[in-house]
Amino acid sequence: MPDVVFAIPGDIDTPTGGYAYDRRVLALLPECGLPARHLPLPGSFPFAPVPDLAMAGRALGQTPEEAVVLVDGLAYGALTDIVLKDLHRRFVALVHHPLALETGLPERRRRALVESERAALARAVAVIVTSPLTARILAADYDVPAQKITVAVPGTDPAPRATGGGEPPSILAVGAVSPRKAYGVLVEAMALLADLPWRLRILGATDRAPEEADRVAAGIRDRRLAGRIALEGAQPDEALQAAYGAADLFVMPSLFEGYGMVLAEAMARGLPIVCTTGGAAAETVPDAAALKVAPGDAGALAAALRLVICDPALRARLADASLAAGRALPTWTDTARRIADVVRGAMTAPIPGASR
Repeated sequence: MPDVVFAIPGDIDTPTGGYAYDRRVLALLPECGLPARHLPLPGSFPFAPVPDLAMAGRALGQTPEEAVVLVDGLAYGALTDIVLKDLHRRFVALVHHPLALETGLPERRRRALVESERAALARAVAVIVTSPLTARILAADYDVPAQKITVAVPGTDPAPRATGGGEPPSILAVGAVSPRKAYGVLVEAMALLADLPWRLRILGATDRAPEEADRVAAGIRDRRLAGRIALEGAQPDEALQAAYGAADLFVMPSLFEGYGMVLAEAMARGLPIVCTTGGAAAETVPDAAALKVAPGDAGALAAALRLVICDPALRARLADASLAAGRALPTWTDTARRIADVVRGAMTAPIPGASR
């Protein structure tokens, strides 16, 4: 059987949803009869300088020619044609969401990422995505044939139902602080709710986009909410799970999500949810489990939160629907098996560009 290599940029232990997905899949592929070797790539992707692109090219070029090389999309979509043109491998791309959809990119960089990702995906023998929405985007905007795309939504671990934090209601938001996560919009919304009792915890890495983290912290101070909003940074898994269990309400203000793993984790706990319709988030959570608003609208977000905070019966209905949806979510083993099937299928594909 050909070797299987999983190429992942940066520190695999980085506390984000995308890295959590990669960690779980890498750990579970052997249980699916498909041992895979982890191949680290430089951590500067997707904005890798030329020396790091060259380093990634050398690392990928040292894999066996017959190997199937699964590459996380954070790197794969940014590998220029200069790097890929001489790499004749069976590449399988894992796309969490297209790189050009990250919030705040200069237009020139955004266009460059669209072109590099389109060209890279054309070289892949198969493409795995984490949501049906991303599958539709790649087919419509990146010219990826639909038959080449497989959806493998993130798995979710079973968890006990959240017990809540009592009074005032405890609101939880989880995810690394970045412009796309729109925590500034959330802080603005919470300022409109200053007349209500609540406390908000924001758990997520603050070093991924330090300038944005500073802006969010300044917004909390400027609105005199430092005693009510805690920007707590990344948390170890045990503390994160305890935070879900102690929450009364989950909020996600993101402008765009390729799936929204934190939403699935909230549903596994049976938390009522207020979220945006940004990207796949609108499809990840059933309408019965959440109040959904347009991304970037602080007023609408505040209005939805006010409804849920002030109406215990509504909160209970959302929570019951959330728990039911959470119990129907796929497991990580389901996800790994789906990916293993794609990789096995790729083993018999012709090696693109290989000499005959």
